[in-house]
Amino acid sequence: MQISEAESLVMEVLWQRSPRYAEEVIAQLCEEQDWQEPTIKTLLNRLLNKGAIQAEKHGRRYSYSAVLKREEWVTTESKSLLNRIFDGRIAPLVAHFSEKGKLSKKDIAELKKLIEGMDDER
Repeated sequence: MQISEAESLVMEVLWQRSPRYAEEVIAQLCEEQDWQEPTIKTLLNRLLNKGAIQAEKHGRRYSYSAVLKREEWVTTESKSLLNRIFDGRIAPLVAHFSEKGKLSKKDIAELKKLIEGMDDER
């Protein structure tokens, strides 16, 4: 499932806590993103049409819940990035950040720990 960057911001609100009433989603995004109510309603409708969220009517109000799991979305987005830019390989991605000075000492330590853990499993 492809969701846009703007739609992902709506999803983040619902991943934090679901279900949420439309006015709660609107209030949070109006404050955080300085968006207008019609924009947010449009994004909610797009996500509904894609099946990423579901809506439940409560009288005159609607509550929204995430159907798409954040972990599933992160996995899909990560694979897409790797495939599009780095031919599906992780090493060139890490090398890119290393060459651009974007890896902190903490990042490097965490990467070493991950690699050591992978070596121990094999």
